Amino acid sequence: MTAPSPSPIEQVSPDTDEDTAPETPWQAIVWNDPVNLMSYVTYVLQKVFSYPEAKATALMLDVHHKGRAAVSSGDKETVEGHVAQLHAAGLWATMQRA
Repeated sequence: MTAPSPSPIEQVSPDTDEDTAPETPWQAIVWNDPVNLMSYVTYVLQKVFSYPEAKATALMLDVHHKGRAAVSSGDKETVEGHVAQLHAAGLWATMQRA
């Protein structure tokens, strides 16, 4: 009778999540949509983040031309609040690790 051969060792790289990388900031991403006017997106960015008109306009143009823009970053709870505010204003927004 032969001894069982050891099973191969599976190497798993750790997932990046809240527990393993708490210092990694989150980003709020606004996505281009066929509904909202460019002027409205600029207005929302000014109201939600108190951005000056020039910065809000630049971010809106990124959304329009590139399809998306990172509009804020910070800890998870802060960015969740930003995404909720953007949703309440009717914008398409998500969050992701920076």
